[in-house]
Amino acid sequence: MSDPGDLDPEDAKIVTLARSARARTGADEGAAVRDTDGRTYAAASVALPSLQLTALQAAVAAAVSSGAPGLEAAAVVTDAGMIDAGSLNAVYDLAPAAPVLRADASGAVVQIHTSETAS
Repeated sequence: MSDPGDLDPEDAKIVTLARSARARTGADEGAAVRDTDGRTYAAASVALPSLQLTALQAAVAAAVSSGAPGLEAAAVVTDAGMIDAGSLNAVYDLAPAAPVLRADASGAVVQIHTSETAS
């Protein structure tokens, strides 16, 4: 859908952060969110016996626990064909209009979710 060079620079930044989180941990997913103050939070999926979080849920949790007033955008880097509804809802709980970019391992955006396209 979109080459990383075609994205708005701020959106390209969160895709890069999501790719980095995924690569750094070797996790299935990496995610990053940008809050309404312009701060970014990145995370990878968490798979512990007592705690299971998708990368997007972990990034949203990091933003909320840091006092983020809201979210502007989010990005997930994954090989999966979709972002699960629970992850999307974590973003939409704070920002119903925020776009969520799904990118492949190369950073190419293959889908952009909005609350209107979430299922």
